[in-house]
Amino acid sequence: MESIVSSFEEADHQEVDLSGHTFEDWLCLGLFWIMALLVFLQFFTRYVLNDSFAWTEELATYALIGVVFIGAAMCVRTCRHIQVDLLYRYLPRAAGRVLSTAIDVLRTAFFAYVAWLVWQYIQLVGDEPMTTIEWNKAYVYWLALFGFVLMCLRSLQVTAQNWRQGYSNLERPEAYDKVD
Repeated sequence: MESIVSSFEEADHQEVDLSGHTFEDWLCLGLFWIMALLVFLQFFTRYVLNDSFAWTEELATYALIGVVFIGAAMCVRTCRHIQVDLLYRYLPRAAGRVLSTAIDVLRTAFFAYVAWLVWQYIQLVGDEPMTTIEWNKAYVYWLALFGFVLMCLRSLQVTAQNWRQGYSNLERPEAYDKVD
């Protein structure tokens, strides 16, 4: 029991550093809380008032879409997407560097291409109304487009950083582990 108490006491004395967070972190957090409030409102109206608001479910789904795409940009920035680095342990250093750079370039090109596809999709069906309320569904598509553009920009930043430092997290994953 004392170890639990001491762990809380240690946590009270830890400095909080929010400097590593960028605007997409805060935007994603805001969208998450909007989604949570919508889900709570849906639960409350359905099970307490026995008369649910149908629009809360649709808007919560759209908020989740924003959380996913903007959260994916956060993962690109911090190099936290799923990847396989086993191959790099067995490749010669020069071959690993070439392959890692090619992956950086392909990742950035992929995000740029998907952003372009989402833009094309918005041009085709952007004025479609939502199901339960008379809002334009393009707002959701704009969130997805913003997420992909942000992923592309963050991927460019990661590519430039990898080029400057001479390695990526694929080649040296231990360099990206946080030390407390």
